[in-house]
Amino acid sequence: MFRKLAQQLKIQNDKNDCQKEKSCIPMSSPIGSLEKETYKAFLKSMSCQALNLYERKTDIKNFTELALSDPENTSHNDIVENLLKNDGVIDPFDETKYFNLSENERFLKDLGY
Repeated sequence: MFRKLAQQLKIQNDKNDCQKEKSCIPMSSPIGSLEKETYKAFLKSMSCQALNLYERKTDIKNFTELALSDPENTSHNDIVENLLKNDGVIDPFDETKYFNLSENERFLKDLGY
């Protein structure tokens, strides 16, 4: 894609150089300056798009490496078990906690029941 863009710009620059040589009076054309500004805006948008595509590709590659690093590794389960054994950490999957919460009058009053 970048090669095509570079070739097109080279061809257009060559055409502009040929047109300058054919003109007898050296003048700047408002149309020529408009074309240059358009090219600059086009190149700027292309470079932003290319950067976004590169960042996306890099993010996908890094996520894939992380996700597929070691599916056999279950150390995260051990970490969660150790956390739940400590005092002060509440198990979010414990049904008794939900039952106690449903009987909490202050909580029910806050909910409007």
